[in-house]
Amino acid sequence: MTFSAFDHAMMRRALELAAKGMYSTAPNPRVGCVVSRGERVIGEGWHETAGGPHAEVVALRNVAAEGATELSNTC
Repeated sequence: MTFSAFDHAMMRRALELAAKGMYSTAPNPRVGCVVSRGERVIGEGWHETAGGPHAEVVALRNVAAEGATELSNTC
């Protein structure tokens, strides 16, 4: 599988978002999520607090994700 420059950029963005949970998600992992349609970002989110909604849920709450691609990362 080959990843595009856009895919790499979105994974970097997911890592940036995940870092926002640095001190608030323990003992859970830090997770960031970017939802795109084509090469357009339509949603972002991160796991903000332990016990709170997952990054993917946060990112999908405000978008119609049918036909979209989700790129998430755990660090």
